[in-house]
Amino acid sequence: MAQRSGTASLPLHHGRVPRWLANRMATLGAAITEAVVLNEGRSGFLTRLSDPFWFQAFGAVLGMDWHSSGITTSVLSALKRGLKPRAGELGIHVCGGRGKQSRRTPQELVDLADRKGIDGDRLVRISRLTAKVDNTAVLDGYALYLHGFVVTDDGDWVVVQQGMNGEDRQARRYHWHAPSVTSFVNEPHNAVIGEPCGEIINLTDHRATDARRASVDLLDSGPGAVVDEFLAISGGRHLAMPAHHDVRVSDVFVRRLHGVLALARESGTADFQDLLLTRGLGPRTMQALALVAEVTCGAPSRFDDPARFSFAHGGKDGHPHPVPLRIYDQTIATLRRSLQDARIGQSEKIRAFARLDERARALETASKTDDPDLEAIIESEWRHSKERGGMTVMGPVSPAVEKKVRGPAPSTKPKQLKLFG
Repeated sequence: MAQRSGTASLPLHHGRVPRWLANRMATLGAAITEAVVLNEGRSGFLTRLSDPFWFQAFGAVLGMDWHSSGITTSVLSALKRGLKPRAGELGIHVCGGRGKQSRRTPQELVDLADRKGIDGDRLVRISRLTAKVDNTAVLDGYALYLHGFVVTDDGDWVVVQQGMNGEDRQARRYHWHAPSVTSFVNEPHNAVIGEPCGEIINLTDHRATDARRASVDLLDSGPGAVVDEFLAISGGRHLAMPAHHDVRVSDVFVRRLHGVLALARESGTADFQDLLLTRGLGPRTMQALALVAEVTCGAPSRFDDPARFSFAHGGKDGHPHPVPLRIYDQTIATLRRSLQDARIGQSEKIRAFARLDERARALETASKTDDPDLEAIIESEWRHSKERGGMTVMGPVSPAVEKKVRGPAPSTKPKQLKLFG
């Protein structure tokens, strides 16, 4: 996974995360974190967190709106709440947040450093420098309003922060990772790119060395000045999410989704239940678990279509479908049981999640059938939503909620999908 992961541009969304979802996000987010730590260590989790594509997929599998700016705030908040009781055991600490919480980051880091015996002054300096660089040294039209600092007991760290461009109604997320940063003022990012919004002043570009030096010289000599150095920026990984709320075929690598659906259909066999070592799971829960397994174990190249992960637990705005609370709770219960067994030395169940991901990829490449019909999949999810405890920010699933989310019912009979019975 790339260490310098670039940025993500997201449509600005307002609203709130309802308590019924926020609590589940905190629980599932902490469980996924623990599973990643068991497989890859704390540094492996930070590496994943530093990748904008993985971060977006992580938020989608937790049931947040798959493409909105709110994923950044809600994921960091969920991790902060969910990991706090386990911080001593896992050695991962989430500091900062949005608005006033971001301004408390330095004190949180100092308090943490005192408890853990790490260099607090260094962490505070890093926190302030990363914020200053993205807010002041890179003048791209985005003003920071969120600053998250994730640090381990070893002193390894990741910074995830987000800025807002109110005129364009866009947000931009920035990712920093300790191993990749050799200088905070000379190209600390791999790139800062996005939709064109005029010329950008980037005083961290290697070609701006003279400009930085001149700025210091001018400050030393007395008068203030604005350095008129406009630079083009290119390269690196950048996630640009669309403005539309609904999930479309263009947003999803449908062949990969086919592997997950085929896995759900296959899960009825006794052999596959033995693989998971957990009986009683239905096909729909298996679908959610397969996507959770991919977030936990998947390769970096698998996260270039974050929308696909919204088919685990839907989204609070009803896209691609309402959050199925019964499926969500079964996912949490299954993963927590597996983690509990792993803690007492029975690691077979947690390894089964890695095999879930492997099996889904095998079915994806082996299938000779046509790719699934995305509209039919979404139609099936809505059709079964009530029996699965479907919820949105507007409340439980009902004809009125469905009409508000999806518009008037189609005049033609919807296609039937037989994968989920």
